[in-house]
Amino acid sequence: MSRQIVLDTETTGLSAEGGDRIIEIGCVELVARKLTGNNKHFYLNPERDSHEDALRVHGISNEFLKDKPKFAAVADELLDYLQGAEIIIHNAAFDVSFLNKELELAGRPAFRSFVDSITDTLAMAKELYPGKRNSLDALCDRLGVDNSGRTLHGALLDAELLADVYINLTRGQDALLIIDDAQDSAGGANFVQIDLRSFALPVLPASEQEAAAHEEVLTQIDKASGGKTIWRNCEGLQKAMP
Repeated sequence: MSRQIVLDTETTGLSAEGGDRIIEIGCVELVARKLTGNNKHFYLNPERDSHEDALRVHGISNEFLKDKPKFAAVADELLDYLQGAEIIIHNAAFDVSFLNKELELAGRPAFRSFVDSITDTLAMAKELYPGKRNSLDALCDRLGVDNSGRTLHGALLDAELLADVYINLTRGQDALLIIDDAQDSAGGANFVQIDLRSFALPVLPASEQEAAAHEEVLTQIDKASGGKTIWRNCEGLQKAMP
Protein backbone atom coordinates (compact mmCIF):
# COMPACT_ATOMS: atom_id res chain seq x y z
CA MET A 1 0.00 0.00 0.00
CA SER A 2 1.39 3.37 -0.99
CA ARG A 3 2.84 5.47 1.83
CA GLN A 4 3.33 9.18 1.30
CA ILE A 5 4.91 11.75 3.58
CA VAL A 6 4.12 15.44 3.13
CA LEU A 7 7.16 17.36 4.35
CA ASP A 8 7.98 20.99 5.05
CA THR A 9 10.90 22.81 6.64
CA GLU A 10 11.59 26.23 8.12
CA THR A 11 15.11 27.62 7.88
CA THR A 12 17.34 30.44 9.11
CA GLY A 13 17.49 31.89 5.58
CA LEU A 14 17.42 31.08 1.91
CA SER A 15 20.81 29.49 1.17
CA ALA A 16 21.90 26.10 2.44
CA GLU A 17 25.22 26.47 0.64
CA GLY A 18 25.60 29.92 2.21
CA GLY A 19 25.43 28.45 5.71
CA ASP A 20 21.74 28.66 6.51
CA ARG A 21 20.28 25.74 8.49
CA ILE A 22 16.99 23.98 9.17
CA ILE A 23 15.17 25.04 12.34
CA GLU A 24 11.94 23.05 11.97
CA ILE A 25 10.74 19.93 10.15
CA GLY A 26 7.09 18.91 9.87
CA CYS A 27 5.91 15.62 8.36
CA VAL A 28 2.36 14.34 7.75
CA GLU A 29 1.72 10.72 6.75
CA LEU A 30 -0.78 9.60 4.12
CA VAL A 31 -1.57 5.93 3.50
CA ALA A 32 -3.87 5.19 0.55
CA ARG A 33 -4.34 8.99 0.35
CA LYS A 34 -5.79 9.13 3.86
CA LEU A 35 -4.32 11.01 6.83
CA THR A 36 -3.12 8.52 9.46
CA GLY A 37 -2.16 10.87 12.29
CA ASN A 38 1.32 9.30 12.35
CA ASN A 39 3.14 12.61 11.99
CA LYS A 40 6.62 13.85 12.94
CA HIS A 41 7.64 17.29 14.12
CA PHE A 42 11.04 18.61 15.18
CA TYR A 43 12.38 21.99 16.29
CA LEU A 44 16.14 22.11 15.78
CA ASN A 45 19.04 24.17 17.10
CA PRO A 46 20.66 25.54 13.92
CA GLU A 47 23.76 26.78 15.77
CA ARG A 48 23.29 30.20 14.20
CA ASP A 49 20.74 33.03 14.23
CA SER A 50 17.95 33.40 11.71
CA HIS A 51 18.04 36.29 9.28
CA GLU A 52 15.59 39.08 10.06
CA ASP A 53 13.58 38.37 6.90
CA ALA A 54 13.28 34.69 7.87
CA LEU A 55 12.18 35.63 11.41
CA ARG A 56 9.37 37.69 9.96
CA VAL A 57 8.21 34.64 7.98
CA HIS A 58 8.32 31.91 10.65
CA GLY A 59 8.42 33.88 13.92
CA ILE A 60 10.60 31.27 15.66
CA SER A 61 13.04 33.14 17.90
CA ASN A 62 16.72 32.31 18.22
CA GLU A 63 16.28 32.07 22.00
CA PHE A 64 13.52 29.44 21.63
CA LEU A 65 15.80 27.19 19.56
CA LYS A 66 18.85 27.27 21.84
CA ASP A 67 17.87 24.21 23.89
CA LYS A 68 16.47 22.20 20.96
CA PRO A 69 18.32 19.15 19.55
CA LYS A 70 20.70 19.48 16.65
CA PHE A 71 19.84 17.79 13.34
CA ALA A 72 22.35 14.97 13.86
CA ALA A 73 20.57 13.99 17.08
CA VAL A 74 17.23 13.39 15.32
CA ALA A 75 18.58 12.16 11.98
CA ASP A 76 18.03 8.45 12.66
CA GLU A 77 14.47 8.96 13.88
CA LEU A 78 13.64 11.15 10.88
CA LEU A 79 15.23 8.87 8.28
CA ASP A 80 13.62 5.73 9.74
CA TYR A 81 10.26 7.48 9.49
CA LEU A 82 10.82 8.61 5.88
CA GLN A 83 12.43 5.38 4.67
CA GLY A 84 10.99 4.15 1.37
CA ALA A 85 8.10 6.63 1.22
CA GLU A 86 7.08 9.01 -1.55
CA ILE A 87 7.91 12.48 -0.24
CA ILE A 88 5.61 15.36 -1.21
CA ILE A 89 7.09 18.88 -0.93
CA HIS A 90 6.07 22.30 -2.21
CA ASN A 91 9.09 23.72 -4.05
CA ALA A 92 11.05 20.54 -3.41
CA ALA A 93 14.40 21.88 -4.65
CA PHE A 94 14.55 24.31 -1.72
CA ASP A 95 13.77 21.84 1.08
CA VAL A 96 15.85 19.04 -0.42
CA SER A 97 18.90 21.33 -0.74
CA PHE A 98 18.68 22.03 3.01
CA LEU A 99 18.10 18.38 3.92
CA ASN A 100 21.07 17.36 1.78
CA LYS A 101 23.29 19.92 3.50
CA GLU A 102 22.18 18.78 6.96
CA LEU A 103 22.81 15.15 6.00
CA GLU A 104 26.21 16.05 4.57
CA LEU A 105 27.18 17.82 7.80
CA ALA A 106 26.04 14.73 9.72
CA GLY A 107 28.12 12.46 7.48
CA ARG A 108 25.10 10.84 5.83
CA PRO A 109 24.24 10.08 2.17
CA ALA A 110 21.99 12.39 0.16
CA PHE A 111 18.28 12.61 0.96
CA ARG A 112 17.08 10.80 -2.17
CA SER A 113 18.92 7.65 -1.16
CA PHE A 114 16.53 7.14 1.77
CA VAL A 115 13.18 7.68 0.01
CA ASP A 116 11.29 6.12 -2.86
CA SER A 117 10.59 9.34 -4.77
CA ILE A 118 10.02 13.07 -4.40
CA THR A 119 6.91 14.83 -5.74
CA ASP A 120 7.01 18.61 -6.12
CA THR A 121 3.53 20.11 -5.75
CA LEU A 122 4.79 23.47 -7.02
CA ALA A 123 5.71 21.85 -10.35
CA MET A 124 2.33 20.10 -10.41
CA ALA A 125 0.50 23.37 -9.75
CA LYS A 126 2.44 25.24 -12.43
CA GLU A 127 1.42 22.60 -14.95
CA LEU A 128 -2.23 22.71 -13.88
CA TYR A 129 -2.45 26.49 -13.46
CA PRO A 130 0.11 28.07 -15.82
CA GLY A 131 0.62 31.79 -15.38
CA LYS A 132 -1.15 31.89 -12.00
CA ARG A 133 0.15 32.33 -8.46
CA ASN A 134 0.93 28.89 -7.08
CA SER A 135 2.14 29.61 -3.55
CA LEU A 136 0.70 27.42 -0.79
CA ASP A 137 -1.68 30.21 0.26
CA ALA A 138 -2.81 30.78 -3.33
CA LEU A 139 -3.49 27.06 -3.80
CA CYS A 140 -5.41 26.89 -0.52
CA ASP A 141 -7.64 29.72 -1.74
CA ARG A 142 -8.08 28.17 -5.18
CA LEU A 143 -8.83 24.67 -3.91
CA GLY A 144 -10.98 25.59 -0.92
CA VAL A 145 -8.49 24.53 1.78
CA ASP A 146 -8.98 26.47 5.03
CA ASN A 147 -5.72 28.28 5.85
CA SER A 148 -7.22 30.89 8.17
CA GLY A 149 -4.95 29.72 11.01
CA ARG A 150 -1.79 30.39 9.01
CA THR A 151 -0.64 33.81 10.21
CA LEU A 152 3.01 32.68 10.21
CA HIS A 153 4.77 29.86 8.39
CA GLY A 154 5.17 26.70 10.47
CA ALA A 155 6.51 23.39 9.16
CA LEU A 156 3.86 21.09 10.65
CA LEU A 157 0.91 23.39 9.87
CA ASP A 158 2.19 23.94 6.33
CA ALA A 159 2.65 20.18 5.84
CA GLU A 160 -0.95 19.60 7.00
CA LEU A 161 -2.24 22.26 4.60
CA LEU A 162 -0.12 20.86 1.78
CA ALA A 163 -1.55 17.38 2.37
CA ASP A 164 -5.04 18.79 1.76
CA VAL A 165 -3.82 20.74 -1.26
CA TYR A 166 -2.14 17.63 -2.73
CA ILE A 167 -5.28 15.51 -2.32
CA ASN A 168 -7.29 18.22 -4.08
CA LEU A 169 -4.70 18.61 -6.85
CA THR A 170 -4.81 14.88 -7.57
CA ARG A 171 -8.50 14.27 -6.92
CA GLY A 172 -9.14 13.37 -10.56
CA GLN A 173 -6.88 10.35 -10.23
CA ASP A 174 -9.51 8.65 -8.06
CA ALA A 175 -12.46 9.31 -10.37
CA LEU A 176 -12.39 5.70 -11.61
CA LEU A 177 -10.68 2.82 -9.82
CA ILE A 178 -10.42 -0.53 -11.62
CA ILE A 179 -9.25 -3.63 -9.77
CA ASP A 180 -7.90 -6.67 -11.57
CA ASP A 181 -9.80 -9.92 -10.89
CA ALA A 182 -6.67 -11.47 -9.44
CA GLN A 183 -5.97 -8.60 -7.05
CA ASP A 184 -6.11 -9.50 -3.38
CA SER A 185 -8.82 -7.38 -1.75
CA ALA A 186 -7.39 -8.01 1.71
CA GLY A 187 -5.07 -5.03 1.37
CA GLY A 188 -7.30 -2.82 3.47
CA ALA A 189 -8.98 -0.28 1.18
CA ASN A 190 -12.51 -1.12 0.01
CA PHE A 191 -12.77 -0.25 -3.68
CA VAL A 192 -15.74 -1.06 -5.90
CA GLN A 193 -14.76 -3.19 -8.86
CA ILE A 194 -16.14 -2.01 -12.20
CA ASP A 195 -16.50 -4.33 -15.19
CA LEU A 196 -16.00 -2.04 -18.18
CA ARG A 197 -17.46 -4.67 -20.50
CA SER A 198 -20.91 -3.61 -19.29
CA PHE A 199 -20.51 -0.16 -20.83
CA ALA A 200 -21.72 0.44 -24.43
CA LEU A 201 -19.77 3.47 -25.56
CA PRO A 202 -21.36 5.37 -28.48
CA VAL A 203 -19.26 6.08 -31.57
CA LEU A 204 -19.85 9.57 -32.95
CA PRO A 205 -18.39 9.93 -36.47
CA ALA A 206 -17.28 13.35 -37.69
CA SER A 207 -19.70 15.22 -39.91
CA GLU A 208 -18.70 16.08 -43.49
CA GLN A 209 -18.07 19.68 -42.39
CA GLU A 210 -15.87 18.58 -39.48
CA ALA A 211 -13.95 16.12 -41.69
CA ALA A 212 -13.36 18.86 -44.29
CA ALA A 213 -12.17 21.31 -41.63
CA HIS A 214 -9.82 18.67 -40.24
CA GLU A 215 -8.41 17.94 -43.70
CA GLU A 216 -7.83 21.66 -44.27
CA VAL A 217 -5.83 21.94 -41.03
CA LEU A 218 -3.70 18.92 -42.02
CA THR A 219 -3.10 20.44 -45.45
CA GLN A 220 -1.94 23.74 -43.91
CA ILE A 221 0.41 21.95 -41.52
CA ASP A 222 1.80 19.84 -44.36
CA LYS A 223 2.34 22.96 -46.45
CA ALA A 224 4.12 24.77 -43.60
CA SER A 225 6.48 21.80 -43.13
CA GLY A 226 7.40 21.63 -46.81
CA GLY A 227 5.61 18.33 -47.34
CA LYS A 228 7.47 16.54 -44.54
CA THR A 229 4.54 15.56 -42.34
CA ILE A 230 4.51 11.93 -41.27
CA TRP A 231 0.86 11.29 -42.09
CA ARG A 232 1.27 12.34 -45.72
CA ASN A 233 4.26 9.99 -46.06
CA CYS A 234 2.20 7.19 -44.51
CA GLU A 235 -0.65 7.88 -46.92
CA GLY A 236 1.79 7.63 -49.82
CA LEU A 237 3.10 4.30 -48.56
CA GLN A 238 -0.42 2.93 -48.13
CA LYS A 239 -1.36 3.92 -51.69
CA ALA A 240 1.80 2.29 -53.03
CA MET A 241 1.06 -1.00 -51.26
CA PRO A 242 -0.64 -3.71 -53.40
